[in-house]
Amino acid sequence: MQKVINVLALASFAVSTAVVGGGAYVFLNKDNIVEGIKANVTKAVMGAVTDSLPGMMNGAMPELPGATGGPIPSGAGKNFGGAGVDAGALPF
Repeated sequence: MQKVINVLALASFAVSTAVVGGGAYVFLNKDNIVEGIKANVTKAVMGAVTDSLPGMMNGAMPELPGATGGPIPSGAGKNFGGAGVDAGALPF
């Protein structure tokens, strides 16, 4: 019976050592792990965006008009609400 208890104690010690060692490894290398994951995610997102961008742009761009109208009058010299402010001047 003592041998069984000793084997269980050694197994428990091995598991505890593995958990503490794994935790220490992750704690000491967390910056490298995070940077690696960010790099992988960035590559995947950039690849997905690059692949889908031409199709999105073709559907989103309207056709350019063949002819346009005349210029819009600027309203220079007109009064804004009776304040005496010229259209070319800033109101402050």
